[in-house]
Amino acid sequence: MNVENHPVVSREEWLAARREHLAHEKAFTRERDRLSAERRALPWVKIDKPYRFQGPHGELSLADLFDGRSQLVVYHFMFGPGWKEGCHGCSFLSDHIDGANQHLAHHDVAVVAVSRASFAEFQPFKRRMGWAFDWVSSNGCDFNDDFGVSFKAEDTAAGTATYNYEKTDTAEGELPGLSVFYRNQAGEIFHTYSTYARGLDMLVGTYHYLDLTPKGRNEDEIMDWVRHHDKYDEAKPHSCCHD
Repeated sequence: MNVENHPVVSREEWLAARREHLAHEKAFTRERDRLSAERRALPWVKIDKPYRFQGPHGELSLADLFDGRSQLVVYHFMFGPGWKEGCHGCSFLSDHIDGANQHLAHHDVAVVAVSRASFAEFQPFKRRMGWAFDWVSSNGCDFNDDFGVSFKAEDTAAGTATYNYEKTDTAEGELPGLSVFYRNQAGEIFHTYSTYARGLDMLVGTYHYLDLTPKGRNEDEIMDWVRHHDKYDEAKPHSCCHD
């Protein structure tokens, strides 16, 4: 839409158009509520594999990541072995975690980022970004593979890799996602939900602000303008996810 030649009308005409749009917004809200209820009603899968993670004080189990809560949200952060920086898209999303965590931590929800790089490899980047949320390493276990965010080159080349519930021959070594788990009073853990790609949009509050503005997201390709938050003075966005 060309904002320079946008329709300009009287206040009465604006109110009529706004009320019509409000009806659409309310319908969307009701549909979103219905979809959220459908998501909560999805069946679960019991987790029996003994995944092990590395944190600031050594080895952790999946149960440890709940930190005494019954619900766990895992953000699969793209940071592979040997990388110096995290994916700029994952970093954009992760800039929104600490604010939400001030409330989620008091509402029975733990949020933890998980990456395949070793724990020591992403600590300098985490400090640089100023993040406080928990971030652990899955290096040495099958967690990333089992939840569809890490890929072997031979599987991608053969078209047998799966991302976002579809076969793909274009998956990079690491891709983003989010997985949700529930732990009952008996200590059993269940996988309840995972989402990938545009399914992560709901976690990016910046986009929701932009969606309210005349220019909207104002991007030719998704996140083509996004940088690490300490790099907006650079001439142009970094073209890849890592160094």
